Amino acid sequence: MKVIIFGNSYKKENLSLLPVLFDVLTASGSEVEIEPDFLRFIKESGWGDFPGWRRQEMGEMERYDLAISMGGDGTFLRTAARIGRSGVPIVGVNTGRLGFLTAIASQDAREPLERVMSGDYHISERTPILVECVRDGKVQKGCFGGEAMGLNEVAVMKEGTGSMVKISAYLDDVHLLDYQSDGLVVSTPTGSTAYNMSVGGPIVMPGSHNLTLSPIAPHSLTLRPLVITDDYVVRLRVQSRTGRFLASVDGRSEAMDEGTEIVIKRAPFKMKVVFLQENAFIATLKDKLLWGADSRAKS
Repeated sequence: MKVIIFGNSYKKENLSLLPVLFDVLTASGSEVEIEPDFLRFIKESGWGDFPGWRRQEMGEMERYDLAISMGGDGTFLRTAARIGRSGVPIVGVNTGRLGFLTAIASQDAREPLERVMSGDYHISERTPILVECVRDGKVQKGCFGGEAMGLNEVAVMKEGTGSMVKISAYLDDVHLLDYQSDGLVVSTPTGSTAYNMSVGGPIVMPGSHNLTLSPIAPHSLTLRPLVITDDYVVRLRVQSRTGRFLASVDGRSEAMDEGTEIVIKRAPFKMKVVFLQENAFIATLKDKLLWGADSRAKS
């Protein structure tokens, strides 16, 4: 099995998991490669090389059988962006805080990792979104590389602490409404438990063919989150007093000039997320978001 490892590059204490990971991957006979930035961080942190782990220039992602993401949800999202259309399954080892997308807890990782390497896991297929920045009818190649993939969401927001923005939303080419607010989150079902939930949007089951439009601090009591089918192309046009606004795809933010249209559409491929049980989403809601927990003292 060919395995590629990604990780965050700022928490040295999380690297203490590497010996366990090395033991499990070596025992499985896997061919292991490490993403260059993460490998550099490992070496700079004093860990050196692990025998049998090699570093060559990464080729097409399709040649890997499994990707391991060491970190929190942010690291997982960055890994997903690198995996892209390849269809390589991603397993997350949580060394962050919430770890909603990660299947394995770092404090007791050996047995779950052994299960994954033996093929004892379940795949949850998630539909990402593709994002383009369009100006004067032309896709801007300098914006998110011309086309960005988001597993969680796109957020369009005011820049800095200035006045609210006006975001005109279109479904295909039909005008939906104008959002007078601090911004708007367009979320996939996977991202419904992320920024979308924080601004009051609904939680949506993975596998649902939906997008959710949730305003950020709307200046109207009539503006509420809206769930639409994901076969629409969502177009967002922003007006701002500053002439600028921010656009973010899974936390990767760029400042945009007014007149740049943000185009969001369903990706024609799936992301494969590894979990250790079926219907892991329900268990995760209960365990990590305390879904339905009664905080009142038991008598």
